[in-house]
Amino acid sequence: MSEKPIEDNGKAFLVLLLPISFLIIFLVATWRILLALIVLVIGFKIWQEYQWQQWTVRVNPIFHQLVRENQGRLTPMDLAIKGNFPGATAKRYLDGKASEFGASIVNSEEAGQSYYFITASILGNILDSSEPVKELPAQPVTKTARSLLAPPPTTLEEEEAETESIPQLTQTHEEAKRSLEKQLIFGSLIQSELAKRLNVYSSTVYKRRNDPEFPEWSRSKDPDGIAWSYSEKTKEFFPLEEEES
Repeated sequence: MSEKPIEDNGKAFLVLLLPISFLIIFLVATWRILLALIVLVIGFKIWQEYQWQQWTVRVNPIFHQLVRENQGRLTPMDLAIKGNFPGATAKRYLDGKASEFGASIVNSEEAGQSYYFITASILGNILDSSEPVKELPAQPVTKTARSLLAPPPTTLEEEEAETESIPQLTQTHEEAKRSLEKQLIFGSLIQSELAKRLNVYSSTVYKRRNDPEFPEWSRSKDPDGIAWSYSEKTKEFFPLEEEES
């Protein structure tokens, strides 16, 4: 009874031993060929990496030029068109530069994937053109208690001030129109000029200029209720009312 399990175990061991022995014989006979193949694959990978490094050295001047021209904003299509190479290669190059310099990657439906590289000169231009928002003067708090139902008494001085304030507001509006006409001699405004007109930081205009809601936002900030649009080609801002007319 005990001889049969021993015989079965011996057969199972032989079944496992035969493939292992064939594998050992194959490795002993072909180890030189396998070693040569491994060396060839490693050498090919090193050669490809060397070729990529040499290619990036040639593309770096094009990349630096586009960063200066586009104020740090690049897309794979921009680089591919400028350098005349495939879009997949341009995307791989920009991914490497983004990880190297810590650039921001923004995905949008209209422009696709965009890479933002902030250099010291671009940041300096934004900060130089930025101006603090004017603060409204604080209204004085009246310390004298008045009845909630009785209207405040109007004095002669207040009536004269109200009558004088009307022509002042009209004059301010006319001055704003004249200043707008002077600014729009060439039909457009630059970023710092529009920021002064909207009474906001220039960096705020820079961040919002590509938003779809930028025209409505600029209309709410403009003293004349004019909506503005940004042109990527000229890097300037144009009033929508004059374009429609």
